[in-house]
Amino acid sequence: MGEQNEKKVTTMPETGTALTGVDGSRVLSIDAMGGDNGPATVVAGLSLFLKKNQGTQVMLHGRAKELTPLLAKHGLTDKVILRDATDIVTMHDKPSHVVRHGKATSMWSAIEAVRSGEAGVVVSCGNTGGLMAMSMLRLRKIDGVNRPAIACLWPSRNKQGFNVMLDAGADIRADQDDLLIYALMGTSYARNAFDLKRPRVGLLNVGTEEHKGRAELKVAHELIGASAQKGDFEYVGFVEGGDLPGNACDVIVTDGFTGNVALKTGEGIANLISDLMRKSLKRTPLSMLGALLARGALRALKKRIDPRRVNGGVFLGLTKTVIKSHGSADAMGVAAAISLAHRLADQGFSERLASRLAGSLPHEANRASPSQEQA
Repeated sequence: MGEQNEKKVTTMPETGTALTGVDGSRVLSIDAMGGDNGPATVVAGLSLFLKKNQGTQVMLHGRAKELTPLLAKHGLTDKVILRDATDIVTMHDKPSHVVRHGKATSMWSAIEAVRSGEAGVVVSCGNTGGLMAMSMLRLRKIDGVNRPAIACLWPSRNKQGFNVMLDAGADIRADQDDLLIYALMGTSYARNAFDLKRPRVGLLNVGTEEHKGRAELKVAHELIGASAQKGDFEYVGFVEGGDLPGNACDVIVTDGFTGNVALKTGEGIANLISDLMRKSLKRTPLSMLGALLARGALRALKKRIDPRRVNGGVFLGLTKTVIKSHGSADAMGVAAAISLAHRLADQGFSERLASRLAGSLPHEANRASPSQEQA
């Protein structure tokens, strides 16, 4: 973190429209200082979002001296509540250090606004480990959840256009009980995100045969299958990497290490295809003519595989909703993450998920019991 991490925290001044009488659960709390591209990109993304969602209440957290001119540039001065936070969580800060010394940071401020009820959803492009550690400390885990998971949307051949995959990198470890809970939480998310009455769940493995995979995967396979009927979801069994963009299931369950590698690989391939296609179409006059004739189809394809439009992983397993945007996200990517936060806030997603899972997740002594979660 920055050099002011030991500075005493004081009441943060506000600018912009007051939130008097506003339902805090619908307010978006955004960390403006996290991410690789700085606050200018976050404010630009916020501007893109607000152009399509006028009237949405937003609290922006960060260094006021940097954010004030950026808000003025985009005409947002009177449309955003600004909370001055002098310090920053960098991408190199260890989670333990962030938790001990992070009270003056924009990330902490954004989380505190949700903890106090002033806002309903946190959005940050910052350090994933720091964000998860702070969120678990201040917002707490749902009773019965050992390890929260990051759920991401993966473009797919399904009718809804996406699959839910978790964990995408919240924790590199996951035992059989964690994988069962991921399946239950992913099912809830798919129901809310896609209005699926009976989502199909698959467990990521090196093959679809039941004898393949690590020991914990084989046990998780049995546990998830046994929970399907009471959990009101369909378990399709093991799935492979090629099923991530396929239509074999709606929810794909895996550990955070595997999920994060798969996610970053998929995004890299999407960007590679886009770059190679652009170079190929500019190679000769004839290919340029073909590109012109196929402009509409190419634009649709680019939009379909553009990872920016599905930017934003949801931390599942916390009592409140936290959205983690990619640190390298551009303005369009930031706008997508804020749009996801807005949609989940409007649905009351965190309250619905927490209330249903809190009463249905198995306790530590019998966490392998089937769940009746019906979010």
